Amino acid sequence: MEVTLLGTGDTTGTPTPGCSCDTCEAARERGVERTRYSVHVRNERTGESLLVDASPDFRYQFLERDVDLPDAAVISHIHFDHLDGLGNAYRLFSDLPVYAADETDPATGESVAETIRSDYDYLDAVTVSAQSPFESFETCGFEVTLVPVDHPPLVCYGLAIEDPETGAKLSLSGDTSYDVPERSREVLADPALLLADGIVTADLCQHHPLGGAHEDADGVPRTFGTKHMTVEGAKSLGEDLGADRTRVVHVSHYISADQAFGDGLAVDGERYEL
Repeated sequence: MEVTLLGTGDTTGTPTPGCSCDTCEAARERGVERTRYSVHVRNERTGESLLVDASPDFRYQFLERDVDLPDAAVISHIHFDHLDGLGNAYRLFSDLPVYAADETDPATGESVAETIRSDYDYLDAVTVSAQSPFESFETCGFEVTLVPVDHPPLVCYGLAIEDPETGAKLSLSGDTSYDVPERSREVLADPALLLADGIVTADLCQHHPLGGAHEDADGVPRTFGTKHMTVEGAKSLGEDLGADRTRVVHVSHYISADQAFGDGLAVDGERYEL
């Protein structure tokens, strides 16, 4: 299993357009980026590739990174920075199976799968397959399981991706607070690599209207507001799950420049063999 981090940023990415903050300037100086979130997972046994979330930066990411176009995709939730790249299926694919959860979201009145089906009904290449959380399905030679996480007000899902032949396992937290349900944690547990949502460092919780939540034993918030983990929370989740390695993704440009490119925080283009 070859994992390439196509996009490791939040909704505006780093550098953010029009921003001259120290972190965006440092990213420019270093020649690194965090485009909108997306992960490419290649099955070297079968030669197939799975895309996790379709970034609005799809075109740029696939031109920039030496990876194949995907044979299938999984969408974790319907926020634009994880979904709108599906529009790139136009003329690029004759058939792109897209997997998403079948649970009805009280906030929208439809499931993630139904939203994708209605939003992209004009794309003949996109075939939506609705999947039930906790029930594994096969695609690209992998066993994939969607699990509910905590990203109010919309439903959102993490994923476990396993190669049944090699035993390699990749877990993705999805966009979530630290309050990942126990049953979901059990599915995500013991990965070789965990990609965990950590949007800011815990010290920035003081600037959120709702502050921080899910403090650790030292009083450090592991959730920023209600929707995302802090960097500290993402790393704690990795410890909780027994991950061999944790990379923090969905990182924003609000983290100070002296911390934004530090230990554990991913940037675009990282590649892992599991």
